[in-house]
Amino acid sequence: MSYYSILDVTPTTEEWIPDYLPTANRLVEKHGGKYLARTSSHEQLEGAQQEAGLRIVLEWPSKEAALAFMNDPEYAPHLQARTAGSVSHHYLIEGKDDLA
Repeated sequence: MSYYSILDVTPTTEEWIPDYLPTANRLVEKHGGKYLARTSSHEQLEGAQQEAGLRIVLEWPSKEAALAFMNDPEYAPHLQARTAGSVSHHYLIEGKDDLA
């Protein structure tokens, strides 16, 4: 079953970005993930306003693949740099409809 990572990321510094992107891109692919959207072109349509510089959507082939990416030792320093250099929220969502 597919899983989706939904992130909102607002950089507080851009120092981490040049090193982060090539590594994250390669490791997402290594773990079977695919970027569906990575953009600053977004708008919130309802709810209390939650500002974000970027909205990111990734598709994973499984929960295990998503967690393997997050726990990859090569990713750890880049994750630490991103979280130190941004305000970030990451949600992992199972691709199913519980209300169907």
